[in-house]
Parts: sequence; C-alpha cells; structure tokens
Amino acid sequence: MTPPHSQPGIDSAWAVLSLGFGATEAWTLATAVLCAVGCGVVGCFLVLRRLSLLGDAISHSVLPGLAAAFIITQSRGTIPMLAGALVVGLLTGFLSAGLSRWGRVSEDSSLGVVFSSLFALGVLMITWVARDVDLDPGCVLYGLIEFVPFDRIGIAGLEVPRAMVGIGVMLLVSVTLIVVFFKELRITAFDPSLATTMGISAAVMHYGLMGVVAATTVVSFEAVGSILVVAMLVAPGAAAQLMTDRLHRMLWLAAGVAALAAVLGYGAALALNTSIAGMIATASLAMYVLAALLAPAHGWLPRLVRRYALSLRIAREDLLGLLYRRYEKGQAAGTEAEPLAEAAAMRALGGGMLSRLATWGLRREGLAEVRGGGLVATSAGLSRARGVIRSHRLWESYLARNLPLPADHLHEPAHRAEHFLTPEAVEALSEMTPESVDPHGKSIPPASRGE
Repeated sequence: MTPPHSQPGIDSAWAVLSLGFGATEAWTLATAVLCAVGCGVVGCFLVLRRLSLLGDAISHSVLPGLAAAFIITQSRGTIPMLAGALVVGLLTGFLSAGLSRWGRVSEDSSLGVVFSSLFALGVLMITWVARDVDLDPGCVLYGLIEFVPFDRIGIAGLEVPRAMVGIGVMLLVSVTLIVVFFKELRITAFDPSLATTMGISAAVMHYGLMGVVAATTVVSFEAVGSILVVAMLVAPGAAAQLMTDRLHRMLWLAAGVAALAAVLGYGAALALNTSIAGMIATASLAMYVLAALLAPAHGWLPRLVRRYALSLRIAREDLLGLLYRRYEKGQAAGTEAEPLAEAAAMRALGGGMLSRLATWGLRREGLAEVRGGGLVATSAGLSRARGVIRSHRLWESYLARNLPLPADHLHEPAHRAEHFLTPEAVEALSEMTPESVDPHGKSIPPASRGE
C-alpha cells in the first residue's frame, strides 16, 4: 500500500538507500538514526560531567512544560512545545541545585525529588488534557516512530516526515553549538573551576547544555518518547567514553554507536514484531555492554589480557632472577650453576598455569634450558637477567642511601620495582648510587652495551 503523500521517485531512492526496505520503512529508519545521533552527541557532555541522571530528570520533568504549553496555546506546534520544555528543563536544574544547597541534602537526592515530582505532575496534566483533545499520553511516554512517515510536510518541493524535520534541525543546531563552543564545553566538562578562572562562565555553559538537552528531548518525544530517550542520551556517550580518551573522537564514536544501534534496533524490531523505539534503546544497551567488554582502552577483556600479560612477564623475570642468582653462586664457588628443579621453580612462582607458561616461554625463547634434571639459564637468559638484577640492586642501594630502612626491609620493595623501572630510571639510579655492591654485599651487574 502506498503511504499518504508518497512521491514515487523519492520513495524509490529511499528504498535503494535503505537496502531493500520500502519507502515507509526507509523514512522511519532515517528518523530513528537522526534521533539517536542527536541524543548521543549531546549526551557525551552529560556523561563527561557525570550528569546522566540530570538528563534523565530533564527528559521526565519537561512533561508539565509540554502540557502547560498545549493548555495555554491549544496547539502542538514545535515552538510552544519547545518553549514550555525549555522553561521546565531549566527550572529542573535550578530547583535541584537550590534544594541541594538550601535543603542540605545530597545532589542526587534533590534531583530525584524534583524530577519525580515534576514527572508525576506532567503525567497528571497530559492525562487530564487528553480527555478532551487528541493528545496521546502513550505517544509522549513511549513514542510512536512507526507512524512518523505518515505525517509529512513539504520542504523545497519534497515531502518529508514532520518529526524528522524537527529532529534534523535540532541535530544541526546541536552540532553547530558544539563546534562554536567546543573549547568552552571541553574545559567546563573536565574542570569547571578552571573554566571560571579563565573567564568562561561555567554556569552559562551548564544551563546552555541543559537547554539543548531539553530541546533535544522534546523533538525526540514523538519518535522515542520521554522514557526511552534517556537510553539514547546516555548509552552511546558512555560506550564512546570507554573506547577513547579524546573528546572529539568520543563525539564521532558516540554518533557512530547511536546510528548503528538505531539500524540494528530497527532491524530487530521488524524481525521480532515489537516496539521499534524500545528495541533501539535495547540495542544501545547492547552496544554499551560490548564496549564495556571489548573496548581497547577500558574494556574488561583487554584489561584482563593486559593484566595477565603483565603477570606473565613478572613471573618470567622472577624465574630469570632465580636462575641468575644460582649462576652467581656457582661462579663464586668455581662450579657450574646448580640446576633449578621444576617443582622448586613452580613453588617459587606460586604454582598454577601462569608458572607453567613462564617456564615454557623461557625455554621456547632459548632463555633457559633443561640440564642436569633442572632449569639453567642460557647465555641469552643470563644477559636478560642481568638487567633485572641490576634494577633490583640499584633500587636497594638507593633506598638504603636515602631512606632509614633496615637491610631486611629492602628486598620486597626492590622486588616490586625491578619490573617497572625504565632504562632512563635505571641510568639515573646508577648515577645517584655509585656503589658497586648492594646493601647485602652482592655485586651490582654493570650496564650492558644495549642499555
């Protein structure tokens, strides 16, 4: 069935761009992507400033503003709705800050009281108004993106969904403001006190951001509703923050995550015959979970791998240190180094799979070999071990020279530090501690040619 106000040429183009979807589905998908990107980009600053709950509060508390605007103007026009939402959105920020400051309650408690009260008032108002006029509370709360393509307006000879126009314009305004005030927004997001000392009004930036959030929330109501817009404001920005430490990259990543969540959520909603807005919000959550698990910088799995790799490196260096000390004893006695039994090596390293991997890795790289029923260091292994032992004994000498520590309290801190001293730090320690032996009378290995 051809949707109302359809244009064969334009709708066919949309069908091609939407990978085989019909014209109605293409318009719906385009609206969903614009809505998700608009919320995700603005939400980055809420996430950075730890104001995610404030975004939730604004998205809920603007309901009485919408209802009041309709009661006063008897119109669902964009301008009255935006005005009502902006007033109540800014009022939410003022009331929560004032209640926290003057009521001597925590900020999150005051925010919870304000937004839950305003939200309840908004629900009562729109329910009351809906008795006599066509103002659907379900549309405001949950969104009706499925019907967006059937309400079109003409722009430059083209008929496009009315909701899509409002969302697109708001996205353009948000991006423009971010580009123009990027420096100010970045400074106030990370350090409002520094921004104030630099002559940047942190309060103006804060309430300006709240205004943009309120406006973005209003234009998103018809697409995803006031409840589900919270997920779009928070999840893409939170996922992007896990993937990068640069603000400009975070904004691009948030936009990409939001767009992908919209596409995947829309496809899943069609496949499961369920709510499109709800599935897009669920897809946003799934994207955040994936980022929390797999993000290279802060993801759980990469951090686990890095920690395990560090533990393995420390275990290998500890084993090389044990083999080097046995080599030293043999040199002092004029004999060969006494092999280290595998069971003794496992006990020294704490046992388990990590110890086995450390032993196997040294043998595979030719740093240790089995001889006389146990492990001994090869020449390459001894060369590698000298650097570890040199770091250890230089640090012991430094501690003994500069701190009033007894000799039996030097080994443990040096044992921890030896794995993390850089070549530059070792060289600096060598200059500050000219001794050739450590506090225990052990010789400090000289620097190798590669150091």
